[in-house]
Amino acid sequence: MHKPFKPPALVPGSTIAVVAPASGAKAERIQRGCDNLTQLDFRVARPNAERKADGYFSAPLKRRLLELQRALVRPDVRGVFCTRGGYGSAELLEHLKIAQLKRPKIFCGFSDLTSLHVFLWQKLHWVTFYGPLVAGGFDAGANATGGYDPDTFMYSMTGTHSGWSTPLRGETLARGAAAGVLLGGCITLLETAIGTPWELDTRGSILLLEDRGLKPYQLDRMLLHLRQAGKFDGVKGIVLGEFPESDAPEGSTMTVRDVCKRILGPLQIPIVYGAPAGHTLRPMLTLPLGIRARLKATGEGQLDFLESAVRA
Repeated sequence: MHKPFKPPALVPGSTIAVVAPASGAKAERIQRGCDNLTQLDFRVARPNAERKADGYFSAPLKRRLLELQRALVRPDVRGVFCTRGGYGSAELLEHLKIAQLKRPKIFCGFSDLTSLHVFLWQKLHWVTFYGPLVAGGFDAGANATGGYDPDTFMYSMTGTHSGWSTPLRGETLARGAAAGVLLGGCITLLETAIGTPWELDTRGSILLLEDRGLKPYQLDRMLLHLRQAGKFDGVKGIVLGEFPESDAPEGSTMTVRDVCKRILGPLQIPIVYGAPAGHTLRPMLTLPLGIRARLKATGEGQLDFLESAVRA
């Protein structure tokens, strides 16, 4: 497993660059998210020019790429936060100028941004943060429905001296405890990375898997693919999200929980299901990817982070 490259912590007055690598978001939601970040005593840098949507993308490829590249290299920027997921991040990866990305920055987002999390880990070994979007978490506010969990956000991005713990607020599917490097994200994007130059190496990991809007048989197919591709080989434990809007189709009683238990249960590793990570209406956890963690699969589950995710 790679040695993690940790970004500097957020401190009062730190500049956060807001980018839109994938789909666009409503202006009022972006504004609410930026306002809430400003109230946390951060400076928010938004793109200067008005942007024009390009189909289901927030802007044409060249504009999205330039915006992201600039944010990742700006010396005054400590955090790069995304407005929305949707679709489009993966298209940027082959064009990013890796040689310019010499200093890690806090990168935060979920869903489609999984592609960037995987890329930044596999290519640069950056610690990144699977957490709220500006218009998908920060807009609703702390501890709100559709909002974010303030404790894990602050522990992740400001704590430089030691590890910390968070309850997973789910349920145990397979009891036990195991330690590994937390990796993963949205299962759809993890699956589509297979066969690319940035395919995620999951060996030795605590693997996070989440998504939304999947029929149980679709999740079954994805998990089967990951298993057949060897992506569960050497995995130490698994944290599963809530998988909202994934009800069984009419005439079927098979749930996504059943699917997870059917395919993942035989792995005989600790598994916690139903954590508010990624797609959730509960206050969303912020989970640092790329650092050592211990999964305790009992009751609602717990993650103990064994080191800080950021440095002074």
